[in-house]
Amino acid sequence: MEKYLIVGLGNVGSEYELTRHNTGFMVLDAFAKASNIVFDDRRYGFVAETSLKGRKVFLLKPSTYMNLSGNAVRYWLNKENIDQKHLLVISDDVALPLGAFRLKANGSNGGHNGLGHIQQLIGQDYARLRMGIGNEYPRGGQIDWVLGRYSDEEQKALQPSIDLAVDIIKSFVLAGIDITMNQYNKLGKGKVKSE
Repeated sequence: MEKYLIVGLGNVGSEYELTRHNTGFMVLDAFAKASNIVFDDRRYGFVAETSLKGRKVFLLKPSTYMNLSGNAVRYWLNKENIDQKHLLVISDDVALPLGAFRLKANGSNGGHNGLGHIQQLIGQDYARLRMGIGNEYPRGGQIDWVLGRYSDEEQKALQPSIDLAVDIIKSFVLAGIDITMNQYNKLGKGKVKSE
């Protein structure tokens, strides 16, 4: 049975709930809810398991805190013997407007600490879905911005992208990265400033 690891990046703890930096967690929570599965507290993270048309899917919310996300990713890839081509990491991205998203087969970490740590440990050859959180912050205010909570309005604006991200995960598992990028990136509207 082919196995897939879907990782949503974020920080554990109630003080980080619904913060912009936890957008990856929010996507996985939505996927788990839609799939009627729950997360268990396991080594290096909260893990939920399901299957899609004969493929085994592991959802991972690392409990290592963002800057050490790579420890959790590497551990679960090795533990379950999952091919890196079957890894999808979901993160927040200040270079994209709120509600925009971008799926890529590989690439740089774009200054994101979680992606940076994963890259240190396994290289940059893995798929990633970057969810736009906007960058309406003053110079020097990035940390407060990413660790700030979404307003109700922002959550409403973000929800359609979270729903699409759930579909993207399914497509990634069933159809592969190339078909999924072709199908969904045009819906992700919004150009990346840092490219």
